[in-house]
Amino acid sequence: MAKKTSAKSNSDESQSLLTDYDIHLFRSGKHFKLYEKLGAHLTSFGSKKGVYFAVWAPNAKSVSVIGNFNGWNDTQTRMHPRWDESGIWEIFVPGLQKGEVYKYAIHSNTGEYLEKADPFAAFAEVAPKTASVVWNAEYKWKDKKWLDNRKLMADMPKPYSVYEVHIGSWRRKIEDGNRSLSYLELAEELVSYLKEMNYTHVEFLPVMEHPFFGSWGYQITGYFAPTSRFGTPEEFMTLVDALHQNNIGVILDWVPSHYPGDEHGIYKFDGTYLYEHADPRKGFHPDWKSYIFNYGRNEVRSFLISNALFWLERYHIDGLRVDAVASMLYLDYSRKAGEWIPNQFGGNENLEAISFLKEFNETVYANFPDAVTIAEESTAWPGVSKPTYLGGLGFGQKWMMGWMHDTLHYFKKEPVHRKYHQNEITFSVMYAFTENFMLPLSHDEVVHGKGSLLGRMPGDEWQRFANLRLLFGYMYTHPGTKLMFMGGEIGQSGEWSHDKSLDWHLLQYAPHAGIKTFIQELNVHYKSEPALYHYSFDQRGFQWIDYSDSGNSVIAYQRKSDKKEDLLIVVCNFTPEARQHYRVGVPVRGKWREVFNTDNLKYGGSGVLNIGDLVTSPIKYHQQDYSVSITLPPLGMTVLKLYKEDNEFELEAGS
Repeated sequence: MAKKTSAKSNSDESQSLLTDYDIHLFRSGKHFKLYEKLGAHLTSFGSKKGVYFAVWAPNAKSVSVIGNFNGWNDTQTRMHPRWDESGIWEIFVPGLQKGEVYKYAIHSNTGEYLEKADPFAAFAEVAPKTASVVWNAEYKWKDKKWLDNRKLMADMPKPYSVYEVHIGSWRRKIEDGNRSLSYLELAEELVSYLKEMNYTHVEFLPVMEHPFFGSWGYQITGYFAPTSRFGTPEEFMTLVDALHQNNIGVILDWVPSHYPGDEHGIYKFDGTYLYEHADPRKGFHPDWKSYIFNYGRNEVRSFLISNALFWLERYHIDGLRVDAVASMLYLDYSRKAGEWIPNQFGGNENLEAISFLKEFNETVYANFPDAVTIAEESTAWPGVSKPTYLGGLGFGQKWMMGWMHDTLHYFKKEPVHRKYHQNEITFSVMYAFTENFMLPLSHDEVVHGKGSLLGRMPGDEWQRFANLRLLFGYMYTHPGTKLMFMGGEIGQSGEWSHDKSLDWHLLQYAPHAGIKTFIQELNVHYKSEPALYHYSFDQRGFQWIDYSDSGNSVIAYQRKSDKKEDLLIVVCNFTPEARQHYRVGVPVRGKWREVFNTDNLKYGGSGVLNIGDLVTSPIKYHQQDYSVSITLPPLGMTVLKLYKEDNEFELEAGS
């Protein structure tokens, strides 16, 4: 801790952005807008314009700002420790302007000399350079209509069809050295594509500054800076703004679970274990060779929650998907006996992380009730998406990892064997309403030797594409919101690589073009049918018709809204055999019509459709009072909707 100094040796209090109340909040873990105070800020004191710097380094012997402006000399611009023992050092440097490159030179009380990037930097040099850049983003937003509507619709059921994107590899300019697209290019090309494909949201793998491109953004060193690889902060704002103006929501991956040990980053920031635990049994992540935040340290909690609010406020982000929540919740996550420390009650729960996650969610929803937080959490931890006042963690949604695992395991099987594994495709409904689930087919499923989704489908070429359409059709009609990693929608054939573009050339081939058309229209179908999203997280939105026809590998179910006329009947045939005269029980007498079929010729299917009216029979079936006879497409899904109830079409017939 920096020693208390006299007022004379301390910085002029009139040249500080920090108040006593700021310090109180910071030290108590309740300052959630630290980005307004710490870091580098273009400001003026009196008649002097310049940059105010403030950094938390309580175990430093001295701290200086270094940069091109002083020849990177650590003796020229020494910062002053605050008198209040907060551990914050500060200085106002007149004359500095936007674009100045800088670092903090720290002489630690451990005897080390360190040169660190600013933890609160708003911008950074392009990797592999590592210095921070003085920046205040100046941007005039044009998304008021979107934000107003977001508030208006906050508590209303809405569809979530999320396209997950790695910015650096979505599309590349092969003719220009295979470079990634810039934020400004994405504001045109990606926005246009998402609009064409009818997605409701895009989710970006972490855009925060990271030194190693191969980490996909998950090893962050600059938590408050969009990576400079693709442009400036204003240009990233332009991308978000363009998405909003085209009615597309923006979700960011957020990583409070771990960070890398790069020399310029926050690891051992002042020569001591400041942001992380000193004991590697709590502070080191064995899977990712990275470091774990000390969630019990108040200043660290202020840092992290401030960061979450920063993206929601400054960049108008609509939601945060929190990475690797399971690794935060369990002290023994990926550790053997003796490699972890039990909590005070002898258990494996990380009580400090649990407390942090609850406060994070409470704070986000208190400030942005119309935003959403989503947990990537792979265990059976109860109440992840339940409110904290009911004992939950407070997330808005949770990834349904069990559904993903069971479904992909089932689809990988040859259809002839699927009848022995019917429970794998039906089991998810047993727990589908215990959380607010999002169904993910994410980037994690197309890397590390797993191959592409298409590559995991069995059979010949036609069957692989039919299986893929059926997988997506089943996903979109299953309860829960939806997430698909880029490339799935064009039937990407190879495993995803962050170093190259998606295989857009495949769209010259009919099966791939058919999948693209299929997803376009599936998104329209999903958004236009309230039964598919009105009760996404509620048992009232789903009812089995039949889950027991394992001999034919067929399942049938209802999807409902709060209006009778929205009712849908979904029937999936997981074999390549078309089934004629297949009887399905329905709850309402009348005329039904097929409103969606994955086997449509324009999707690359075989064209086994149900054309015209499907008139109910008084034959009771599947515990329903009525039934219809339909044709099931091979490796396909059909969706039926009531066209006219009994009394309506009888009057018509007699008129």
